[in-house]
Amino acid sequence: MALGAVGVAGWCVYATANTVIDNFHASSQSTEVDRLEAKYQRWLTEARAQSQAAQAQLTERTQAFERVTSEFERRHEVLRSLLEMAGGSNLTSGARPIERDGARLLMRASIDEAEPRVSRALATAEPTLVQTVGFRARVDALETDQSTALAELEDNVVERSEQMRGVLRLTGVSVSRLTGAEGDDGAAVGGPLVPQDLIQYLRESGMDTAFAHRVSQVAARVAESRRLQAVADATPLAQPVAVDAYRETSGYGPRVDPFTGRPAFHAGLDLTAFERAPVVATSPGVVAYAGVKSGYGYVVEIDHGHGFKTRYGHLRDIQVSRGERVAIGQRIGSMGSTGRSTGTHLHYEVWFRGRAVDPINFLRAGRHVHEQG
Repeated sequence: MALGAVGVAGWCVYATANTVIDNFHASSQSTEVDRLEAKYQRWLTEARAQSQAAQAQLTERTQAFERVTSEFERRHEVLRSLLEMAGGSNLTSGARPIERDGARLLMRASIDEAEPRVSRALATAEPTLVQTVGFRARVDALETDQSTALAELEDNVVERSEQMRGVLRLTGVSVSRLTGAEGDDGAAVGGPLVPQDLIQYLRESGMDTAFAHRVSQVAARVAESRRLQAVADATPLAQPVAVDAYRETSGYGPRVDPFTGRPAFHAGLDLTAFERAPVVATSPGVVAYAGVKSGYGYVVEIDHGHGFKTRYGHLRDIQVSRGERVAIGQRIGSMGSTGRSTGTHLHYEVWFRGRAVDPINFLRAGRHVHEQG
């Protein structure tokens, strides 16, 4: 019995010790699991935070890229509109072509009146170049290209305007009167007209203020060039006789009248060639009169717009009718000796705003333009 009691007691001690040891190991394992779980949970939280930060950064960069892309699209649209407004592909280096009802006339670049101008691209060039990389560098390069394109466009437009001013000055009529930039009293009454839709677009587009201001400046120069272009197109600069073998027989101004022998004012220019020599329009326009007029015989009058009219008298025949639109160089009749005339010749007059002006100045100015073959 004593041995049995000892055995039972030993077994109880063993079982108790084993249970305690097992509980200790289980507790240790549970603590390690909890520690590992907390560690993994911390890592997961950090990974989620990094993912959210990366997503936010990606979203921000995407939005920034979209803003820059939208800005450049708007700038590109403005530049395209400016190029179309300025004449597009006509803006090339060297001389500038002028379209006149299908006849291509080319302004010579060697006109004394054209004032020299320093290129804005050269004047504003930075002395040093900052090197950047990545997306910002490409954006900066694009902005530089756009600024250069604006500067080149402005230079081309200004050069073309100066050339046209030089030719127009040779007519003897002030450019301010030709363009309507001054009133009858000489006071300034206007300036370059920038299209309202472009101004409205610049206001509503949210474009960079400095770039929008720069565009407005260039647009004003383009509008001024277009106004000069319209005046130059209407100015009668071409020769009224479509043959080389003609000569001037009587100029504009006071002279002795061939019929009365007394001093009289001659309001035009007499040019002689051979009978039936082709007489042509010196600028595009609309025939205002075609028929017989006292003293002029058969006569054609053409309204060219912008205050210009031309008159062709003593014609042998008339080949246009009233209201007909004629192109520069189009034949309107033949040289003859009808009306108050002493021989075969053309009496040619140029009128500006209701007053006769000396045609020889316009013919001389026309020597600075020539037809392209």
